[in-house]
Amino acid sequence: MPDTPHRPHPAAPLTEQPHSLAAPLTPAAPHPAEAGHAPAATHTATRRHVVQGLGTGAAALALGSVATAPAAQAATNPPAHPASPTQTDTPRFFSPAEFALLSAACERIFPADAQGPGAIALGVPHFIDGQMDTPWGRGELWYMQGPHRPDAPANLGYQLPYSPQQIYKVGLAGVIAWVQQTHQAAFETLAPEVQDSILTALEQNATQFDALPAATFFEQLRSDTIEGAFADPLHGGNRHMAGWLMMGFPGARGDYMDWVDRYDTPYPYGPVSIAGETADHG
Repeated sequence: MPDTPHRPHPAAPLTEQPHSLAAPLTPAAPHPAEAGHAPAATHTATRRHVVQGLGTGAAALALGSVATAPAAQAATNPPAHPASPTQTDTPRFFSPAEFALLSAACERIFPADAQGPGAIALGVPHFIDGQMDTPWGRGELWYMQGPHRPDAPANLGYQLPYSPQQIYKVGLAGVIAWVQQTHQAAFETLAPEVQDSILTALEQNATQFDALPAATFFEQLRSDTIEGAFADPLHGGNRHMAGWLMMGFPGARGDYMDWVDRYDTPYPYGPVSIAGETADHG
């Protein structure tokens, strides 16, 4: 199936295995992670590298229509940036059980720490929920007919029959059942380190949900979590432009001519959203 030059199709597992986005613990589930997976970097270092590494390329995510850090703090060390009270808003696409798992998983992928708020406070779960009710979420922008060849070379594009909506529905249902079977509990009620081991197992493709590889679901969740943290607030994430403030991105400002040649001078102004919302810099 040909891919499309527009917004990327549902994410597929990376050819080169990325650093784990959850702590490299032995999964409690009976599906061991693949041997030889590179250990995750330290939590603080990885959050810093994620934010700094986006650089000017974040502009495409920040101003586009739709974009980690690994798990950080233990439950005994509450985050410095608590979730916004507006997080109780009812999701439009996901069921309460699906949204609870989604929210907990997003927070473990992009946790709150001393550098800034986590996925929940940034509104990432609501961002993902909102993206489901779009042509992209419904898979209307791509050729989705068969034959589907999951074993085809990566340059032939996306090869699964699932739209983003279906990736989340099948993946979340599979994770809910898998975690209930192996831990006799809901994902969001488990200790952070156990949640991390489950996410690590998904990332390393320890199981499959119908014809959906666990790694495909995880990569979709990971990439959408990043996008929700750094997209323009117009789309529901990056609340109060806190994601941009973390990386020093100025947002949708239209004129930088006075600063073009000031290479050693930090840009002193806070970000501006497409809708004109402003935020103080530091």
